[in-house]
Amino acid sequence: MTSEAIRDPKADHLLTPQNSAFIIIDYQPVQVNSIASMDRQLLINNIVGASKAAVAYELPIIHSTVNVKTGLNKPPIPQIQKALKSYPTIDRTTINSWEDIEFKQAVVATGRKKLIMTALWTEACLTFPALDALKEGYEVYVVVDAVGGTSVAAHEAALRRIEQAGGKMISVPQLFCELQRDWTRTRTVPAFMNLFIETGGTAGIQFSYDRTE
Repeated sequence: MTSEAIRDPKADHLLTPQNSAFIIIDYQPVQVNSIASMDRQLLINNIVGASKAAVAYELPIIHSTVNVKTGLNKPPIPQIQKALKSYPTIDRTTINSWEDIEFKQAVVATGRKKLIMTALWTEACLTFPALDALKEGYEVYVVVDAVGGTSVAAHEAALRRIEQAGGKMISVPQLFCELQRDWTRTRTVPAFMNLFIETGGTAGIQFSYDRTE
């Protein structure tokens, strides 16, 4: 049981900590409270888990809010603020974050072409920048169980639109596993296990239990 030599992490066709960036948009109280496409607590658990994974694997993180400075909206929910406390936010007035100069400059500055995208709502603040990014040659990976819309229909239609344009759909557990990839990469194994435990996944719980015996 010998792992193959690690592939070039920058050229790998799969997501790696060295070739991807994490984008999180508008997880603010009004948006979270209006989600009707999935259980809101599960949504919070999943986006916090995805955010912690981005931190643990040291991905570039672009965190954007809307209308905080204008006073029309509030800062991100406390769970997100805690998970991303050391990362600044880019506040904007545009519904489409790709039309905000500072946001787009931050994406370009990462030097990464694989964008792991999360946002509320799916049908607006996720779809619009995802479509623009795809048009400009980026690869977009939507974490489907960490995003939500104002209805199931709105959420699913938005995901289909992104997928039809070339976007790729992934899940929170898939994100964890794709970034980790091999148990022999021991530096991030503790974080990997904790991510599963904190998001309610069984894989991490079982592995942790096995090690205590």
